[in-house]
Amino acid sequence: MNMLNNMNDALKYIEEHLEDDIDFGKVALLAGVSEYHFRKLFSYLSGMSLSAYIRNRRLSKAVVDLQQGSERVVDIAVKYGYDSADGFSRAFREWSGINPSDVKDSSVFKVFPRLAFQLTLQGGMEMEYRIEEKDAFKLVGIQKRVPIVFEGQNPDIMKMAQSITEEQRERLQKMRNTDVKTVVNASSHFDDGRLEEKGELDHLIGSITTLDQDFEEFDVLEVPGGTWAIFSTQGPFPQALQEMWANIFSEWLPSSNYELVDGPEVSFNGDFADPMNVYSEVWIPVKKMD
Repeated sequence: MNMLNNMNDALKYIEEHLEDDIDFGKVALLAGVSEYHFRKLFSYLSGMSLSAYIRNRRLSKAVVDLQQGSERVVDIAVKYGYDSADGFSRAFREWSGINPSDVKDSSVFKVFPRLAFQLTLQGGMEMEYRIEEKDAFKLVGIQKRVPIVFEGQNPDIMKMAQSITEEQRERLQKMRNTDVKTVVNASSHFDDGRLEEKGELDHLIGSITTLDQDFEEFDVLEVPGGTWAIFSTQGPFPQALQEMWANIFSEWLPSSNYELVDGPEVSFNGDFADPMNVYSEVWIPVKKMD
């Protein structure tokens, strides 16, 4: 419950400073986790990015100010962090469907209530995981910026996989000098709209290796040593894997003593002989909370 209380303390601070420059260092301090982890956890719990939530709350509060009619539009724009009345009016119109100048005379307008996190107990799902310390390694392969897709196969990632030649596959196979002897997928540098299925991410298909050599045309992502939460599941592909991703962030993280650190999220699969019973493993970079 402490994490839940801390998250709500951070939200309260944000609410009290919607008219100011929000100190995200203070937000992280109140939440008891890093800013990176708070932003990620907020997104997974609320279904929107933190920046989208703050924008919606500021525009919602602007509705009240506009109804009262005691302030100019330009003053309200500055009050909620906009550089100009035009920029504010454009954002307000996109959000609410009407111009700021029309709010006072309108009988229908949009509001966005503040959030508070509550604990809801539902049917529990067993999750198999372990915490491991790993030395530094490299992710080597083909990397591209691709759209974020929640369900089913991502067509852009499928095209990436199909673009890898047989020669490249053989060379990547020879690089695998760790316990992971199969193809890995690694996602990093997510856009803010991840939980709204918007934006893009960097996706790499390739190998885990500790070799020190010239990898020629392949992309290389250096991963420092650290702590990893490692989850496994078995079932229909990709449904079982995608369900596990969702449960990691919506159930395991909020109730664990670990927080996310910046780094790639790695996954790989076992034999596809039976697509209804595929083994999948996910690695998430974490650190133990103080």
